[in-house]
Amino acid sequence: MKIYHNPRCRKSREALALIEDAGKPVQIVEYLKTPPSEKELKELLTKLQMPAESLVRKGEDLYKDSYKGKTLTESQWIKVLANHPILIERPIVVEGKRAVIGRPPENVKQLF
Repeated sequence: MKIYHNPRCRKSREALALIEDAGKPVQIVEYLKTPPSEKELKELLTKLQMPAESLVRKGEDLYKDSYKGKTLTESQWIKVLANHPILIERPIVVEGKRAVIGRPPENVKQLF
């Protein structure tokens, strides 16, 4: 399993704990330190079965100040997320060809 993790986020820590408690090997990607590329984001979105705009954290000041009310294409949203990883919803947990957003953290159990 792989988790795109922010250690400062309580939900992200809870999702990671569920994975570890289940005894699953996990690769931790601190996505704010090592942001996913546009290609990786496209792959994640395919696994999540959602459009890029659905992955945007709309409560972030950056979103409110720079993107709220704007109509962007899928590729434009992917560029925004690649350039501003703080806007990526967290955590994202991947297992093979499937992925879930760990909000609520119990969502990760779908991948066990």
